[in-house]
Order: sequence, then structure tokens, then C-alpha cells
Amino acid sequence: MRSIKGSADVVIVGGGVIGLVIARALALRGVRDVCLVERAGLGTESSFAAGGMLVPQAEADAEDDFFALACRSRDLYPSFAATLCEETGIDVELDTTGTLYLALSEHDREEIEKRYRWQTRAGLSVELLSAAAARELEPCISDSTVGALLFPKDIQVENRRLLSALANSVNKLGVTISTEISVDSLIVEGNRLTGVQTSRGPINCSVAVVAAGTWSSFIKSPVPIPSIEPVRGQMVCLEAKPQLTRHVIYSPRGYIVPRHDGRLLAGSTSERAGFAKCVTAGGISTILHNAQEIAPAISNLPILDTWAGLRPYAAGGLPVLGPCDEIDGLFYATGHYRNGILLAPLTGELISEQIVSSLR
Repeated sequence: MRSIKGSADVVIVGGGVIGLVIARALALRGVRDVCLVERAGLGTESSFAAGGMLVPQAEADAEDDFFALACRSRDLYPSFAATLCEETGIDVELDTTGTLYLALSEHDREEIEKRYRWQTRAGLSVELLSAAAARELEPCISDSTVGALLFPKDIQVENRRLLSALANSVNKLGVTISTEISVDSLIVEGNRLTGVQTSRGPINCSVAVVAAGTWSSFIKSPVPIPSIEPVRGQMVCLEAKPQLTRHVIYSPRGYIVPRHDGRLLAGSTSERAGFAKCVTAGGISTILHNAQEIAPAISNLPILDTWAGLRPYAAGGLPVLGPCDEIDGLFYATGHYRNGILLAPLTGELISEQIVSSLR
């Protein structure tokens, strides 16, 4: 919808997975006058381009507060997915088969053994497999495999179905959705937020959430909004019928993700290329090389699609979450970088809880 309402209790700036989960969580907590404003279409940017992996253990080199947060959000997914399906009838295809992390050289093996040791000490679910045991699980993997880790709790979700379910949910819950409208600036009196200025006029509100991903830094504010940079990620979608693999399979250089419908995703790149959201020959070549290192049979699969997305990167690679210290009523939920899908359910809970407390 291109029209806007003149006021709301809460305005959420950004209609990706983060904006949508916050809108849903607020509505479920009884905040009915919520307006979500999106500059393009719902869920059409980095949330749509993602691979949907929920794999904090596979990607972590050490245990820290962010790792604990990521695991906590991952563990919310079974109930989150089930509730969304009850609300909307949309199955987000949460796949709990697990993730296999391959070592394809002696150096790789040293790295996975380090990961196995610290995660075992931390009491996490992880298994150290021989090459033969890994090949029993996934016969497609490379003959160069010298060992592997199995992460049974690292799972995946079909992110595009997740976006559809969330959009359906917030619509049913009565959230006002305004697309193809940009939020240009915040309206602040003293140190109190009183509204947002959009390309279609002002919306008066006492609370606003900046959840605009890569575009968050474009919003004008009396207090600088944290800098968010775009980091391009490219993906390749292949056709694998019958399925080549059941698990998400990682190596230190790439990954492949099987979908229920026979698609196989391969990724990804991390490039500082500004806002050039395009696929490049070099990026696709690198992805396919790394995917074939994991499973050589990939070289025989037809390519169905390629795409690129812009991940929102904040300083240090950590998301910016919570209230602004300088402006009452302003909240941040941005800079999720590679972890927007993973952190979505917990972000929705944390930010909505803080907002509801502020409205009392």
C-alpha cells in the first residue's frame, strides 16, 4: 500500500525478516496500533537472498555472548515454526537433519578438532567423525575428506517461506503495512521521539524501530544512527533430483544447502562492493569451485538461478539491538549481517519486550 496513516503507537522501519518478527511479536503482546513501513516490498532484500542456515555451532570459532545469543535463537525455531504454521497454514520447512562440517585437508582437520574440543568442553552437541563415517552419512562428499564434525542441532529453514508466513501473520494480526514508502528522517522534540517523516508525509508515534538493514544509515536523525555497510553475498541455485545430500554441508570455504523441492543452494561470497547488488562471473566461479570441492558431483547439476543480496554489516560484525540512549522512544534492530534469519525469533522477543515495557 502506498498510502500511510497519520499516527501509530509504534512505527517499524523495514519490512525484512527482522521488521516482520518485531511487528508480529508486538501484536501478539497486545500492541495493536503498529505500522510497518518498507521502502520496497516486504522481504525482498537480504532476507530473501539468504540461505536459511541456522548454524551457530558450525560457524563459531569460540564461545562468547553473541554465540550464546545465536544458539538461544536457533533453539526457538521449532516452536516458532510450529506456531507460524498454526497461524497461517504455511510450512516454513524447518529441516532438523543437521549440519556436516568437512575437513578437506590436514589443516582443515586441525581446525575442526579445535572446534570439537571447545564445544565439547562447553557441553554442546557435536560429534567428531572419521572420513568413512562422514561418507556413510553423505556418500556424495569428496574423496579428499579426512574428517568431519556433525552438528545435530544446527538446522535450516526455507527463508522465503518464512517471509511469506510472517507477512501473512502480521496481516492477520492487524498490523498496518505500507510498502514502497521510505522513512527519510526521525522527528524529535527535545530528547523524545514524536514521529517519523516519510516520502508520503509524517507519521506521529511515540516509538520507532530502525530495522531497515543496509538502508538504516540513510535515515536522518539528530543523533547519528549507527553506521551500517552493505556486504554483498552471491548465491547459486542448482537442481538436484534426486537429492544429492540430506544435510547442510560446510567446508571452511563454502557450503551447500538442500531444499525439499530438489533445489540445492551453494554459497557464498562476502564482498564490499557498495550497493552493487549484482551477480559476477568471479563470484559464481568461486562458489561453484568451493561447492565442487565439497561434492564433486555438483559439476553435473544444472544451474537454475543465481542472485545476490546486501548483508547489513555493523562495526565488529555484531547486530545493533535495543533502545537508543540519546532519544527516548527510539529502538534499533539492525546490522544482523549474516545472521538475520538465525536471530529473527529472539530479536522479535527481545525488542518487543523492551517496547512494551516502555509503553506502560
